[in-house]
This record gives sequence, C-alpha cells and structure tokens, in this order.
Amino acid sequence: MSAPSALNTRDVTRDIFSASIGSVACCYTGQPFDTVKVRMQTNPSLFPSVAFTTKSILKNEGMGALWKGAVPTAMGMVLENAMAFGVNEALKRTFPDGSKEDPTQRPDLVRPFMMGAITGCCSATVLLPSEIVKAKTQVVVGNVSASSTEIYKKMIRQSGIRSLFVGFDAQIMRDAPFYAFFFGTYELNCYLFRTYVPSMPEELNYFLSGGFAGMLGWTAAMPFDVPKTNVQASWESKVVGSYFPELLRIVRERGVLALYTGLVPTIARAFPANAALFLGVETGKKIFDRFVWP
Repeated sequence: MSAPSALNTRDVTRDIFSASIGSVACCYTGQPFDTVKVRMQTNPSLFPSVAFTTKSILKNEGMGALWKGAVPTAMGMVLENAMAFGVNEALKRTFPDGSKEDPTQRPDLVRPFMMGAITGCCSATVLLPSEIVKAKTQVVVGNVSASSTEIYKKMIRQSGIRSLFVGFDAQIMRDAPFYAFFFGTYELNCYLFRTYVPSMPEELNYFLSGGFAGMLGWTAAMPFDVPKTNVQASWESKVVGSYFPELLRIVRERGVLALYTGLVPTIARAFPANAALFLGVETGKKIFDRFVWP
C-alpha cells in the first residue's frame, strides 16, 4: 500500500478521534494508581507500600489528591495516543500483514512488536512535556493548591522552554520497550481469544486484551520507568545525560530490585486503564464509521 493511502484524511481523522475517546477513559481510570506509583518511586522511605501511600494521601490531602496532574495527563494522553495509535495504524496500512485476511490464521508475531517500538520513539517526543509537568506536580506533598499550571509557570521561569524537554533520553528508553509489548501483545491476545474462546463478544475481547497488554507492557518497561520518573521530577536534570547516572545511582544505592519500585500499583492501574483505553479506541472507531464519517 502506498504512503498516501496509508495517510489519507479519513483514516488519520478516524485514528485521532478513536484515540481521543480511549485516552480520556484511560486517564481518569488509572490516574489514582499512577499518583501512588510516583510517590513510591520518588520518596521510597516516606511511602514504602501501596496501602500506606494511599492511606497517607487520603488522610493528609484528601481524595482529590489522587487525581493530581490529571488535566495535563489527559491532554498529554490525547496527544500521545493520537500519535501512538496514528503511527501504529499508519504502519499497519503501509506494511499490511497478509494473515489478517484470515482471522483464524496466526498473526505475524514479530511485526507488531517492531512497529510498537517505532511507535514508542515517535510518541515519546509528544508525551514528554506533559510527563514532566505531571511528575513534578505529583511529588508535591500536602499542597493540593500546587496546580499543574503553577508548576508549568515555575518551570518556564527557571529554565525556559528547555525545561519541557528534560529527560528526553529517559522517555525514549521507557517508551520503546513499552509500546513494543503494548501493541505486540494486544494483537496476540486478540488472536488467542478469537481462536480459543470464539463465543466471546468482541467488546470483552478488546477489554481483556487491552488490559493484559497494558500489564505486560508496564512489566517490560518498569526498570526504565523508575529512573525516568526521578529525572523528570527533579529540578536539576538535563535534557539529555541525566538518565543513565540516575539509573546507576539507584542500582548502586538500593539494588536492582529498586528498579521495580511501584510495580504493584502500576500493574494494578495497567489493567483497568488500558482495558478502558483499547475498548474506547475500538468503540470510537465504530462510532466514527457509523455516525461521524460513514
């Protein structure tokens, strides 16, 4: 298939529309888990466990604090997923898998993982500014009034535009493996459910496949996510060059297992958030085809 047809207006609009619906559902489903994860990663001595961290946030800051950074996260997710699903769908249209013609045939198991890694590198450039604002907002303890807007203004005042691109190398290191497993295992899960549970409704297939894909994606990316979070939450980090020193510091001071700090809330968040994301995306495609651009 030629590049122009892979990037035709209708298909690109459909990708963006469906990704936007899925993104909002994903954000507000998973944000409380993400806030707990970030607190545990950046202050492990202060927040040693999921239960303690959750209890501490609710007691000292109120339920609303669990959604700290939700607005920039939702905005970032719309941009990220518009890029991620858009790039991934465009790659699939450009390099189609012949086995897709027969739903009972096993899909190419390498192609979606490779396309996912390429997608991760592209989406990282879009996601980076909102990830930095979110990380700095989430680590503010006991001050719910420290809004994302105030954090953003402080960043620009202190370091200018470059502050929006801190930890670029960290973002790439996290997103490439994440999206490789994210899109790769989603395709595999959908195929397995259709093959071995043929009576399963498509909506349930999307939901379960997306949830498991999110869990596997985060398990693969977690060791890269901990130093990324620390780099982006810090006010002293560089655009490039702070990631590997931070990774080595964590391993040296706290051991390899420290790279999996926050894995439990991340996995707990990954299933419902990504199940909602993929169900939203697939439902968005149907709404688009039926009502927006038949």
